[in-house]
Amino acid sequence: MKIFSGGEGVFTLFDPKKQRLPIKIWLKSVEEIETDCLNQALNLSNLPFAFQHIALMPDTHVGYGMPIGGVLATTDVIIPNAVGVDIGCGMSFVATDVEYKVLETTTRNGLTLKEHLVNKLLEKIPTGFSHRKKDVPSSLIDDFKTQAAKDKALVPNLVKELDAAYKQLGTLGGGNHFIEIQRDEENKLCLMVHSGSRNIGYKIAETFNNIAKANYSKWAHPDFNTSSNLWYLPIDSKEGETYLRWLNFALSFARDNRALMQKIVLSKLEETLKLAGINSFSITMSANAHHNYAALEKHFGQDVWVHRKGAIRANKGEYGIVPGAMGRPSYIVSGLANSDAFNSAPHGAGRVLSRKAARRTFDAKELATELDKRGVLLGVSRVKNVIDEHFRAYKPIDEVMENAKDLVEPIKKVEAIAVIKGD
Repeated sequence: MKIFSGGEGVFTLFDPKKQRLPIKIWLKSVEEIETDCLNQALNLSNLPFAFQHIALMPDTHVGYGMPIGGVLATTDVIIPNAVGVDIGCGMSFVATDVEYKVLETTTRNGLTLKEHLVNKLLEKIPTGFSHRKKDVPSSLIDDFKTQAAKDKALVPNLVKELDAAYKQLGTLGGGNHFIEIQRDEENKLCLMVHSGSRNIGYKIAETFNNIAKANYSKWAHPDFNTSSNLWYLPIDSKEGETYLRWLNFALSFARDNRALMQKIVLSKLEETLKLAGINSFSITMSANAHHNYAALEKHFGQDVWVHRKGAIRANKGEYGIVPGAMGRPSYIVSGLANSDAFNSAPHGAGRVLSRKAARRTFDAKELATELDKRGVLLGVSRVKNVIDEHFRAYKPIDEVMENAKDLVEPIKKVEAIAVIKGD
């Protein structure tokens, strides 16, 4: 394999005998990449409709079909597995003008206000596999159901699934999703939510990947590797047009899901602060960013479909969010519009251990002790249920940020004081 330096913190892999396109990687060496992740990137580089090059972010690791932290531009096709199963998964963030210490120094009924707030949020926001017991009013779902009626012949299961989506709004989910109460470098209170499109997004991804696979013979490309699990849909096909419509719905759903949770968090924060005699506060900054999606963008003079799977868009001056692992620092960033990265940036710390390996390696008591030492309250029913999210299962976030220095500029660093996880 031929390796070409692209400057500090980035290099290019390109062997014309094995690759159709180069792979640009924002790491210091190829040794930092898992073999399976690299093989997935090679599959991407040989897609007949891939454009210009493949980009791998500093948090890249193996995914399903396509690496997490991968950016793929295509011409005329869209690939469900290059978007991922949690369509629209992303982050929202707000900073306030409240001193965070008030949550730790004020007590009511034997609890700090921080503990009080976490308990209230666990009561109001379903986590893990839990959904709401009652439908949440949603004009988004109402309107889309009317549009989706014409898709009943192609995706009857999804049309039916829309009825269940009302109960999925304002729910956190599990895995790496979280709600964090944070402090910034000025000791002001901040809030962050990480979630996506829940089960409806998963069903959309699964359904259209199956459709792409089942209908492959209709548009089979002779140079497509069928073992790559990157089944595709031509944009101008009925199937492709339908997927785009459902994809965009899932992106809006994910944003609404985060917005509702953020509204609940702010409401419960307001109630909690009143216990300390603080009757009002202001939001001084906000940000929101998807990191699993595809969009039509112009790059290198051509309109292409940019798939970001575990990567955020980083146009010039655009706010983004790069969270660390559980209980570790996170960063609010400003995009630098790096064209070689298709104006993209990392979405987080990136795993170094699989969930199974993390469960074998780490101890729940040790994790609880470590978080307690750092002053981080963990809102979860059982610590052992989130041991696969141990911060040591992820790359150090400052290492990721160092490798991303020509992709984004950090503008705010925040530290967790409480983390709510779905188990």
